[in-house]
Amino acid sequence: MPSGPNEPVWSMEPHTLAKHAILRRYLGAWFPIMSRWNGRLIFFDGFAGPGIYKNGEIGSPLIALKVLIEHPSFATFGKGTEYIFVFCESDAARFAALEQQLEAYKQTLGGSWPDNVKVRCTSDPFDATASEMLDYLEAQGSRLAPTFAFIDPFGVSGLPMTLLARLVESPKCELFVNMIMNTAKRFATSGLIDRSFEELYGTDEFLGAEGLTGRDRIMFLHDLYARQLHDVAGMTYTQSFEMINRQGHTSYFLFYATRAVEGLRAMKDAMWQADPGGGYTFSDRLAGQDVLFTELAIDPGPLRSALLTHFAGMEVDVSVLERYVLTETPYRETHLRKHVLRPLEADGTIAVIRQPGRKQYPPGTRIRFP
Repeated sequence: MPSGPNEPVWSMEPHTLAKHAILRRYLGAWFPIMSRWNGRLIFFDGFAGPGIYKNGEIGSPLIALKVLIEHPSFATFGKGTEYIFVFCESDAARFAALEQQLEAYKQTLGGSWPDNVKVRCTSDPFDATASEMLDYLEAQGSRLAPTFAFIDPFGVSGLPMTLLARLVESPKCELFVNMIMNTAKRFATSGLIDRSFEELYGTDEFLGAEGLTGRDRIMFLHDLYARQLHDVAGMTYTQSFEMINRQGHTSYFLFYATRAVEGLRAMKDAMWQADPGGGYTFSDRLAGQDVLFTELAIDPGPLRSALLTHFAGMEVDVSVLERYVLTETPYRETHLRKHVLRPLEADGTIAVIRQPGRKQYPPGTRIRFP
């Protein structure tokens, strides 16, 4: 969402289009994969918005519903699973618009949702809704079903780290959080909204940004949030994506957090296929260098540097390198062979031990680093 629109419906910005493209691609994998093993799935939209933009583009609630219901294989993979959608929107005008959009879409389906699709739309804030739901489950001695929580706020209030930790306490729950860096960079350590920041981070360690400026301040606040998602929320894998605006300034970070390596792989696939457009850029950092998310112009330099440093003097199986690329870098596993191993082997930087007659890097291939 943009920062603080005055109208209930506003124009979509290019970075929002990219964010929604990522959400659409990821859910297109998440729903069918998770439905194989689970009888109930939840999509939780913490700051749902009005459901539509000024030029008719749909918002995240309709995106999530359409990805599921209009999936060409929904009748097959969705048959044995119940899907629950929870949409929170506390602004009265936006809530009314959202209900209207949901009803309009339901009418296109014949006036009712599929039997195994349940939709709850609430005007209560995200934190109140999530707390009520979790309190109820705890009182019943139950645990939250596998949940994908999309938390896309206007600022830094209303998404306390302790609540996120409760929300993803069950092992199959995931987070996709928009952390508004513009606000954090300006007001952290200002003393004006310190309580909001202490809730956001779940600690007062954000005060360590005092005196830091520019990139150092941004990365301190970023790294602390990533660490808290790992340490407090207990998420094994945390991947962040930086949104850089037309002026070259950081607007926000998208944080994806999961315990499943398969989810991490699917999210990276979605990110690399998204086109930010409109002069906006997705970026992450590796070995002190920017990594831009575009398949059209992959810069393998940061990945080569990271591998040469991390595995210096070692001989490892190619599967170890794939795992490192997936879990420790912004790159996809598919970037390893073509963009890194082939050039490094061609110029003699690495030695490759493989079966005679092979030119590729099949399982069992070993790489010796200088």
